[in-house]
Amino acid sequence: MSLLRTGARGAELFRMSADQATVTVHALDPDADADLIHGWVTQPRAAFWGMGGLTRDEVRDAYAFVETLPTHHAYLVRWDGTPVVLLQAYDAQDDPVAVAYDARPGDVGFHFFLSARIEGVSDVWELLGPALVSFLLSEPGAQRLIAEPDARNRAAVARVLAIGFQRGERVRFDSAYGPKDAQLVFLTRERAAALLAVA
Repeated sequence: MSLLRTGARGAELFRMSADQATVTVHALDPDADADLIHGWVTQPRAAFWGMGGLTRDEVRDAYAFVETLPTHHAYLVRWDGTPVVLLQAYDAQDDPVAVAYDARPGDVGFHFFLSARIEGVSDVWELLGPALVSFLLSEPGAQRLIAEPDARNRAAVARVLAIGFQRGERVRFDSAYGPKDAQLVFLTRERAAALLAVA
């Protein structure tokens, strides 16, 4: 049973519309999106992303590598066509975080980087949050979402709690970028359906 949605580079994989905007999720194109993503992940406020010291080509190569992995995928999320979120999703059983908690079949882990505020929109997360949850649960194998933001990244933790994620343990494990103190948060498919009208 499929866990993560994927497609050709740049392909639109998901769409959700509301009164304020249309959110689309696209398969990341490591070549075409390299300048944009490098500009995002090297900002001082992206320190938690762990790529601040990388060159454009190193960022491109990192995402080209992710593209080869059957258990990890990267996406570019757009708001009315404007790129606003870098999203990474993975089979949590095949990721370093699995040593830090009781990973189950159907657990989808994810990271997101919100690029910037959108002019004239007071709370993009009101639509973006449910859209990301809907996308991440759109494959039948996905049963529970897990995020493991850096425990110091209060903004990221607050965003996921605001859309119904439940706080888990604070854990320490060896990530791809070294030791990480993380705050685990979880959202089951059933809870998402009840809170966010996600199927």
